[in-house]
Amino acid sequence: TNVKNITVNDLFDLWVQVKRGVKDSTMKNYIYMYEMFVKPTFGKKKLTQVKKSDVRRFYNQLVDERILKISTLDGIHNVLHQVFAIAVDDDMIRNNPTDNMLRELKSAHGHEVEKRKALTVEQERIFLEYLRNSPRYNHWYPVFYIMANTGMRVGEITGLRWCDVDFKTGLINVNHTLVYYNHRDEHGCYFSINTPKTKAGIREIPMTEGVVEAFKMEKEYQEENNIISVSHIEGYSDFIFINRFGEVQHQGTLNKALRRIMRDCNGEILENNDIDDEPVLLPCFSCHVLRHTFATRMCESGLNVKVVQSVLGHADVTTTLQIYVTVSNEMKKREILTYSNYIRTGERQVQNIRAQNGICQD
Repeated sequence: TNVKNITVNDLFDLWVQVKRGVKDSTMKNYIYMYEMFVKPTFGKKKLTQVKKSDVRRFYNQLVDERILKISTLDGIHNVLHQVFAIAVDDDMIRNNPTDNMLRELKSAHGHEVEKRKALTVEQERIFLEYLRNSPRYNHWYPVFYIMANTGMRVGEITGLRWCDVDFKTGLINVNHTLVYYNHRDEHGCYFSINTPKTKAGIREIPMTEGVVEAFKMEKEYQEENNIISVSHIEGYSDFIFINRFGEVQHQGTLNKALRRIMRDCNGEILENNDIDDEPVLLPCFSCHVLRHTFATRMCESGLNVKVVQSVLGHADVTTTLQIYVTVSNEMKKREILTYSNYIRTGERQVQNIRAQNGICQD
């Protein structure tokens, strides 16, 4: 009889109490999303009365009326699915009404998530050369070059300290990540230090000569401009990548800088384009695309999949293999296209020779 009075909100509160193995920042984000989008409406429904059609209607409203991105809805669905799973395990309900609901909605709305695309070799060259040669943006060169040539996650590189970089051994020691989120206390949003995303995230990354040079450029820039790291976060200090006030960099700031760089770089390319051919322009991309670009370059070079997995800090080799498969398929397409062009060129040459000598096609 008590089960009939339990609401989805009641079950969510239970889930928060029993859920373990989730970082504090992740849990606080789950709670925020639930309270923002679920609690005032869908969360008030009686647990035993929720049907698949109710879930479908709720998800559609979030997409159509509240214009939620599919990634945000994915997070909400992840929580709701676990909440209803508790009810199934405790024999409150027979079936989980959220099963396959997100997949169904993606198909219905044509929101199949497009695979993240890495920068091409030419795009990466244009991006880094523009950064290095631009008086306005060259102070961003070290952080973005290192991201593109180590595959570090944005939280790993913004939390990097000088003591984590060993120039003698040529290794970067990745052992923590910097996160910024709403702690839901009197201080609200502020930075914290987390362990890496997975145990595999604790790793050492070899530095190329270019990466070593980029670190030295950053140090010289800060010394010339008298910029000193002033941030002290949970016992961590002396951060490498800091703003002009000495505070740690925010992921949002880096992504905003990328958008300005793309805009001005593409504008310069178009302004100086004196030929009729379509110029190569930078696509819209984020910090994480630089990590994906690094992974793609490693796969293209033929490195062993276990080496790639170790450098990237992937806990599951399946994630690395997916990049390998994508790269392999793209390379096959390019090779086949090149071969087709070669064949067509050869055929045209033969036809021209025949025409010049008056030889019939037959």
